Amino acid sequence: MKKTSPATSRSRSKKRSPGGFWFDEAAADRAVKFFETCLTHTKGELAGKPLILDAWERDQVVRPLFGWKRKDGTRKYRKAFVFVPRKNGKSTLAAGIALYLLHADREMGAEVYSAAADREQAAIVFDVARQMVQQSPPLRARSEVYRRSMVHLESASSYKVLSADAFTKHGLNASGVVVDEVHTQRNRELIDVLTTSVGSRRQPVEVYITTAGYDRHTICWELWDYAVRVSKGIIQDDAFLPVLFCADPDDDWMDEAVWAKANPGLGHSIKLDYLRAECKKAQEIAAYENTFKRLHLNIWTSQENRWLRIEQTWDPCNAKVPPLEMLRGRRAWLGVDLSTTTDISAVVALVEDPDDPGEFDIVPLFFVPGERILLRARRDRVPYDLWRDQGFLTATEGDVVDYDVVRERIRELGELLDIQEIAIDRWNSTGLQTQLQGDGFTVVQFGQGFASMTAPTKELERLLLLKALRHGGHPVLRWMADNVAISQDAAGNIKPDKAKSTERIDGIVALVMAIGRATSHEVVAEKKYQAFFL
Repeated sequence: MKKTSPATSRSRSKKRSPGGFWFDEAAADRAVKFFETCLTHTKGELAGKPLILDAWERDQVVRPLFGWKRKDGTRKYRKAFVFVPRKNGKSTLAAGIALYLLHADREMGAEVYSAAADREQAAIVFDVARQMVQQSPPLRARSEVYRRSMVHLESASSYKVLSADAFTKHGLNASGVVVDEVHTQRNRELIDVLTTSVGSRRQPVEVYITTAGYDRHTICWELWDYAVRVSKGIIQDDAFLPVLFCADPDDDWMDEAVWAKANPGLGHSIKLDYLRAECKKAQEIAAYENTFKRLHLNIWTSQENRWLRIEQTWDPCNAKVPPLEMLRGRRAWLGVDLSTTTDISAVVALVEDPDDPGEFDIVPLFFVPGERILLRARRDRVPYDLWRDQGFLTATEGDVVDYDVVRERIRELGELLDIQEIAIDRWNSTGLQTQLQGDGFTVVQFGQGFASMTAPTKELERLLLLKALRHGGHPVLRWMADNVAISQDAAGNIKPDKAKSTERIDGIVALVMAIGRATSHEVVAEKKYQAFFL
């Protein structure tokens, strides 16, 4: 057999790419071999067997992460974002990466950390890693393992558990960081500290592994959005490795082909029968639908648990609302939710249909600060500017909502509609309330607790089921309806919950208040109640 010179062997290990990066086959193979010869599964039917990586783990995470190099021979990728649904082996993969960085990365005095939102979550990956070491004679011989840390003796390196609730995280000199379930991070403090702790290392690596969340004002959303932009080539970041497995929001979440698209471990780490059972549960329990979408299809949802099935409940009521001039003289009740001066304020008119008592047209008005509207649209990924241009919301001048504009629009409604009452949230509304009373309107303060909100919230559900509302498919109101999460007390009382709803729901809150005042006047026809119970 012909021998190959070292130089020739080295050249064969290289696959070059623009920017001078090259792929080291030997380094990639070494990382895969570490998983498959030094590590074992720790749970389930595969417990104790060699950890053979799934194709996606091997070819999209481990080989690229440890194989791609810079001109100086150090790792190309310094940060990886692995976005994959639950039950696809995230914890096992994360534990294996952490152990490779501790035992085989050839970094003297390495500091490797498993991090998460709390100690219990952070310990999940470490506990898997600890069991792997205990089942591996060569790793066990080279390690000292403690309850929440382990030490690699030859290199004086350590691997520790770190959580967001640790007293202090400053002073770290991390060489490797593995963050599990980033979507549970309550703030960005831990991630920022870890990111800044690697500055003195020659080739540090941060690996973020997570499923989707529902709060879009988090560090997880920020990382996910960045990863998407890098994967699409919108952002050029050669040090960032995006690995994204998810369904698209418009995909049919009940289609098994979509499940396969989002779950690279389907048939291996996650079973098809399990997903079928979970999907059936989501179809039967509306509150579980978002859980299934988020955890098993990696779709970002607008709230933790869905209140309304938009496609089945809200959209069937999108019959066209007549122009305001055609509604002239009809009785109406207004709900006003001013929110804060820097967010969306909502005025929603519930207009009675005199030809069919108990049915209503909805006329919503929305107001936002005009200053920085484009910035807000990009940041929140919500088309405020498009809605403004289409006439679905009003942008007032300045960086706060101009309540004088809100008042003027209400007065214009009053010239067309027979406004019976205006329900207004007590909070932050004293000035406008006084002005509206001076304009001759009957203004009623409307509480936001269970006592005030439960009956009209349930009435909104009932009217939607009966298709007794017409909202014309107003896009801002639909967006808000899809955002609503509710609170429920032990007695079964419910109300829209702004704290749980991570996006704006002001229009729905205003609608509920308007319904509350309308139903207090018994304008809902008895036939509607009878139809509901038939």
